[in-house]
Amino acid sequence: MTDSDAPLLVIENLHAGIEGHPILNGVNLTVRRGEVHALMGPNGSGKSTLANVLMGHPSYSVTEGSITFLGEDMTGTDPNIRAVKGMFLAFQYPEEIPGVSVVNFLRTALSNKTGVDYTVLELRLKVMDAMSELGMDSSFADRYLNQGFSGGERKRNEVLQMAILQPALAIMDETDSGLDIDALKIVADGVNQMTGPERGFLIITHYQRLLDHITPDLVNVFVDGQIVQTGDASLAQTLEAEGYDSFRVSTDS
Repeated sequence: MTDSDAPLLVIENLHAGIEGHPILNGVNLTVRRGEVHALMGPNGSGKSTLANVLMGHPSYSVTEGSITFLGEDMTGTDPNIRAVKGMFLAFQYPEEIPGVSVVNFLRTALSNKTGVDYTVLELRLKVMDAMSELGMDSSFADRYLNQGFSGGERKRNEVLQMAILQPALAIMDETDSGLDIDALKIVADGVNQMTGPERGFLIITHYQRLLDHITPDLVNVFVDGQIVQTGDASLAQTLEAEGYDSFRVSTDS
């Protein structure tokens, strides 16, 4: 198997929790280059926990299993190492950072990832190009990061970060939460522009509506801290029609 054939992400029997409380109960998932995965589950099922554990959030403890990214074991590594390697998390609730402009934040993030000390002008040109492609107003770049942003603006800013940093794996934690239809389409368009043979997506959601604009290669049903079924895009429509309870019942029988 060549490097290009190797999976981007392999999660094996992952168990994790917080303060001794187990949340993930044996997650198994493989994401390959060029694939868009949807992870769909009800509130409280552990979807956001999985996103945080994948990125190495220090509040969560892995008690069993492993996370392999680009052939390297990332299970116990620092979040910064994962980001530099090419993992990216779009947060469900992006934090605001007063006093730090969007363009300066992106300059620091990109320099840390690539090791190249970009000038403000160099980064501004990159940001302007990306914002133009995403249909964003250029004044956005000089606003303080997420300060005074609407929910839709915060999510669009996450997509802008993704466009600048060009991660190998983008994990999107309920990016559709709280978005109106126009903002939803902008986010979806940004994701669709970035899909390709060298990048994988893990889109975490509990609604099917984002998937009206992004067609996943695989849909993973996540219930009670584990993936209980995987199928093609039609599985999302089944979930929309039948809900999650039938999957929970089937795992207990």
